Amino acid sequence: MANPKDLKNEPVVQIYSRENCHLCQEAESVVREVLKDISFKLEMIYIDGDQELERLYGEEVPVTVINGAKHDYFRVDKKRFSEAILRQRQ
Repeated sequence: MANPKDLKNEPVVQIYSRENCHLCQEAESVVREVLKDISFKLEMIYIDGDQELERLYGEEVPVTVINGAKHDYFRVDKKRFSEAILRQRQ
C-alpha cells in the first residue's frame, strides 16, 4: 500500500496529443518508460475535435504538462523529464 505522504506529492502529468501522431506516440513511450521507475499520475488528453484545445496546443503536440505547467512540446527528453518529476515529488 502506498504511503499517503507519497500520494500527496505524486505529480500529475498530462500529454496533449492527437490520434495517429508519431511524435505523440514517441513522447508517450518516453513518459511511460519514466513511469516504470518514478511514480506519477499520467493523463492522456486527445485534442482532436476540441476547438479550444486545438487552438492552445494544435501547433505543438505533443505537449507535456507537469502539475499544470507546460514542460515540453514535440519531443520529451527522458533525463530532463525524469529530473522535473523528481523535483515535483520533493
